[in-house]
Amino acid sequence: MGLACDHAGFEIKECVKRFLTEMGVDVKDFGTYSTESVDYPDFAHPLAVAVENGECYPGFAVCGSGNGISMTLNKHQGIRAAICWCTEISALARAHNDANVCVLPGRFVDEDTAVAIVKAFIDSDFEGGRHQRRIDKIPVTK
Repeated sequence: MGLACDHAGFEIKECVKRFLTEMGVDVKDFGTYSTESVDYPDFAHPLAVAVENGECYPGFAVCGSGNGISMTLNKHQGIRAAICWCTEISALARAHNDANVCVLPGRFVDEDTAVAIVKAFIDSDFEGGRHQRRIDKIPVTK
């Protein structure tokens, strides 16, 4: 699984990393590695490329609100990043939208909530059916 964050998401990313590592999951951390101010696209783009290429799946990303890093991730045609602030949204992002990156708003969730959101994302499966038709219409074609 892949991880990325900016400075505002660093603490929650580290919490998620600990949780996944304790589960025995292989984690690829794309940074950042401290609370020193950085630009989220520098970490979002490498995560997005890795998810698109099948190098890691799924991805988890964190920035202060979740918005900036989500916008960056979703510029990639093969990424469906969903901002998840509670377990229900997280499960629906997988079940209905086949999200492949779970984005956490680092300044708005505590560590226990973050872990619960990540667990809900991992434990949920895409339902397919009518939802697949919608997923197929997301990529921009020229």
